[in-house]
Amino acid sequence: MNFKYAIVLTGGIATGKSTVARLFLDDDFVLIDADKIAHNMLDIHQDKIVELFGDGYISEGRVDRKALGSLIFSNKEEKLRLEGLLHPLIFEEIQKQASEQDKLKKPYLIDIPLFFETKRYPIEKTIVVYTPRDKQLERLMERDGSSKKEAQQRIDSQIDIEEKKHLGTYIINNSQELKHLQQEYDRVKKEILDSFKG
Repeated sequence: MNFKYAIVLTGGIATGKSTVARLFLDDDFVLIDADKIAHNMLDIHQDKIVELFGDGYISEGRVDRKALGSLIFSNKEEKLRLEGLLHPLIFEEIQKQASEQDKLKKPYLIDIPLFFETKRYPIEKTIVVYTPRDKQLERLMERDGSSKKEAQQRIDSQIDIEEKKHLGTYIINNSQELKHLQQEYDRVKKEILDSFKG
């Protein structure tokens, strides 16, 4: 069975998922990154992006992700068109990499930001990196230099972080300082390793 040893790493935008991913990588966990795969697929399928959205979204021979992002976060129909192209391609590549990992019979992570939104992956265990909405908004504005309205739009395009918190198997609370995050990470890592023993 595919994904037998997989655990999804997810959360909301600007909740600190990348920081948690780095902690797992530092502990030699394998991480399959859906965003990286998506970026590769955008570059491989540039011609389809031009077909769907026009050549204004290609800059210096690559897909202009920032321009495309602005379009899809402000237009639900365009977002669905892009997802219709990308999601099956991403799924196929993740499935391929996951089946290789499953052979090793060790837990590994798949970083899927929109895991709960797409409902595409038959994976039971999830880690949700959580931070309250007000902090999420604050961090996103700081990180991207975006306006409050832009940041709110991006947050609203995902399932509410409080709902994700209820859906997760493991919760890593990233609402405090780095030392607290490290403690949360250590606790969840131990729970994961214990659950795959025997």
